[in-house]
Order: sequence, then structure tokens, then C-alpha cells
Amino acid sequence: MDFDGCVKAVTRAATGAGAAPLSVDLKSGDMRLPAGADVAAITKAIQRAGFGVAS
Repeated sequence: MDFDGCVKAVTRAATGAGAAPLSVDLKSGDMRLPAGADVAAITKAIQRAGFGVAS
């Protein structure tokens, strides 16, 4: 999967878990979530998509 594909996959997983709007920058390793986002649910969704999550 290319870089853009990874960004799209992570964005899709996080959005599916209720994180909208959000910003994903895999190059810097940053993801910005809306206030009140369910971080645990978003983390699980991203991990199920095959990606790691660091806090």
C-alpha cells in the first residue's frame, strides 16, 4: 500500500469509529481528533485496520 493508501485507510478506520472531522499526517505521526472523540474506540478501529497507534 502506498503512502496515500495508508492515510486513506487510517482516515476511513477512524471516521468509521466516530472521529469526524479529523486530520491524519502519517509522515509526522500526528492525528488530530475532534473534542470528545472516543479515543479507545478509534484506537481499536485503527489497529483492526492493521496499523499501530502510539499515544
